[in-house]
Amino acid sequence: MSMRSKVPCALTIAGSDSGGGAGIQADLKTFAALGVHGMSAITAITVQNTVSVTAVHAIPPEIVRKQIEAVATDIGVDAAKTGMLYSSEIIEVVVEEVKKYGFPLVVDPVMVAKSGAPLLREDARKVLIDELIPLATVVTPNAMEAQEITNTKIRSAEDAKVAAKKIVDLGAKAAVVKGGHIVEGGKVIDVLYCDGEYYYFEGERIETKTTHGTGCSFAAAIAAELAKGKKIPEAIKVAKEVVTMGIKFGLNIGKGFGPVNPMAQLYKEASKYEVWKNVKEAVKLLENVPEVSKLIPEVKMNVVMALPYAEALKDVVGVDGRITIVNGKAKAAGCPDFGVSRHLAKYVLTAMKYDSSIRAAINIRYSTNILDVCRKFGLVISFYDRRKEPEEIKKVEGMSVPWGTKQAIKAAGKVPNVIYHEGDWGKEPMIVLLGENAIDIAKIAIKIAQELK
Repeated sequence: MSMRSKVPCALTIAGSDSGGGAGIQADLKTFAALGVHGMSAITAITVQNTVSVTAVHAIPPEIVRKQIEAVATDIGVDAAKTGMLYSSEIIEVVVEEVKKYGFPLVVDPVMVAKSGAPLLREDARKVLIDELIPLATVVTPNAMEAQEITNTKIRSAEDAKVAAKKIVDLGAKAAVVKGGHIVEGGKVIDVLYCDGEYYYFEGERIETKTTHGTGCSFAAAIAAELAKGKKIPEAIKVAKEVVTMGIKFGLNIGKGFGPVNPMAQLYKEASKYEVWKNVKEAVKLLENVPEVSKLIPEVKMNVVMALPYAEALKDVVGVDGRITIVNGKAKAAGCPDFGVSRHLAKYVLTAMKYDSSIRAAINIRYSTNILDVCRKFGLVISFYDRRKEPEEIKKVEGMSVPWGTKQAIKAAGKVPNVIYHEGDWGKEPMIVLLGENAIDIAKIAIKIAQELK
């Protein structure tokens, strides 16, 4: 008999979102992204999109009970989370089942949709507060929900501390009051009260409309980590990271609030080998064409490619030591690796903010002949003047390239195929080719080199 380690299994007891952005749809994506098997007990079918919730059909409480029972008796529940529960009858059933099976429970006290539609009937609020919250391992209200539960005005992180403690006093093991609606100095601070201690989870405030399903994903991520046996503060730290990235790289779909993207981290991790291989192939192509040596500038050449959802230099693959000339041919000094390019990687990271499909770049020497060839090939060309760089930008190490790239993109009205500058005191003039992947731009560079003959 083969021994296999048990797969962590998490259950979501929540409503369905026809728009796929919140509810069980968001929960199951989040479970999957964190390597946990997701199961569901659907409490209500909502008719919604990114703009509004137009109808709600509650599932009979007995059917909700049977869904929980079916998975708990066969597969087992390592942790569960609740979302939209809608009616007092459904909450009563959930309370009975949680008591029966005793699994760790994350309660997301969903009361109102982002569009303002009520997701919890008035009569159900009391049952939620009096009966379900006391069974919770973690309760995850936003500021408005915490106000409802505790009758405490919440305007600051200090107020959130008071509310979190009050929720624990109701019987919950821990409470984390989310800071999304609390404005304090550009930061979002979530306040956790657990085992008599306060914990603060700070994140950047991201100005975006892709926030639909944030609360669902956050609670689901906590449940996923609890299912793996993580401690509460650790589970919340992971959940905060998943959601911050999910908001930052949310899906810009629909006319209203687009959904968060809890899969962003997973896609990023999963593409590492493909991106590395793409750069490796691009290098091989460049090394095999002798004419490429004519494109190599004095500071040497590099070719880089970023992961999808790249945020920092460590998310960009480049050639360690760059590409130089050996025996009249291009030759890579080292192997492709993550985080080895500072200069060229910044062109890509800046361009991706304007067009996420542009993930690769190669630098070649500057000449008017090369620019003429680029024009002949119909490439979109833009430039920036390094002499016009503001003093405060010049002073900060590493700010010149992002500034220049932004100038060139603004001038072109989009991300161009070619960005060049004519140099400055002690700075070599340079041409940078931008594209979707390293192989494609290596082929363009080769075409340019061969045309120069």
